[in-house]
Amino acid sequence: MPQSDTTNRQILLASRPVGAPTAANFNLVETAIPAVGTGQMLLRNRWMSLDPYMRGRMSDAKSYADPVPVGGVMTCATVSEVLESKLDGYAAGDLVMSFASGWQDYTLSDGAMVFRLDNNMKEPSQALGVLGMPGFTGYMGLTDIGQPKAGETVVVAAATGPVGTVVGQVAKLMGCHVVGVAGGADKRRYAVEELGFDACIDHKADDLNDKLIAACPKGIDVYFENVGGKVFDAVMPLLNPHARIPLCGLIAQYNATELPAGPDRLPQLMRLMLSQRIRMQGFIIFDNYGHCFPDFLKTMTPWVESGKVRVKEDRVEGLENAPEAFIGLLEGKNFGKLVVKIAD
Repeated sequence: MPQSDTTNRQILLASRPVGAPTAANFNLVETAIPAVGTGQMLLRNRWMSLDPYMRGRMSDAKSYADPVPVGGVMTCATVSEVLESKLDGYAAGDLVMSFASGWQDYTLSDGAMVFRLDNNMKEPSQALGVLGMPGFTGYMGLTDIGQPKAGETVVVAAATGPVGTVVGQVAKLMGCHVVGVAGGADKRRYAVEELGFDACIDHKADDLNDKLIAACPKGIDVYFENVGGKVFDAVMPLLNPHARIPLCGLIAQYNATELPAGPDRLPQLMRLMLSQRIRMQGFIIFDNYGHCFPDFLKTMTPWVESGKVRVKEDRVEGLENAPEAFIGLLEGKNFGKLVVKIAD
């Protein structure tokens, strides 16, 4: 189903999932392309981002952001071309990144949460990954909350995802011993051989705890948390005094409908944080650091262009395939930053 010049395909939230999302929670419809009013511009979306946080937007539980209403367009960031503009500062043909678009072909925008891109950008989809929200999240969480020092040990879960790859590579550039946690031999090999991690452990391994101990002989100084679950359980006993834990996600728990089986670990965690004087801080990237985004791009863009920071994408063709790809993302099926190509 290629993009049309006459209709706007939209993927709506058909119902709220209970547990893991299914195809039945999404609905593909066709609507008219919206007309442009004063102070607006029409964006033709070329690439869209799929990210774990979207699972939270499908729920009506209290969170840091309003949920997508049932019948509403699923939210996402896009790389888009300005087709028509009645908004000062933008003209037809401009290439932009919008954090307020959606799972659709066309979006009306008033310019909020829109950033101009270089029209000659070689890989525009990177604005949704290493040069977008995921890369920004990894960089700011690591450098501002984690504050790693040369020689310290940094551990990052989901190590080959778009956040984890930035965390690990930046930590290496800062002189740290970096250990990743990922799923499967291919991802582990990529983290070590391509990204330069010192080690990468399979989170599916029966001896995860023992392997993590062996990879972190001096304990753990920074643990970048975006998964939760058994990985965090393995990390806790290894946290050094004054360890720092940037917390940006808990993907292992997003589909949970009840508390995990086993003992209540909260008292154990609280005692550990007190005795080891651990700093654990949650953050929402644009709420906490939105003003830092231009400076982030000035730092990260040269690293990407020079190859100091490597990039891997998992590309899906066609807007209609976004729901299946998103469901796979929550199951760990993607390898690299997951993006959907909507149009050439």
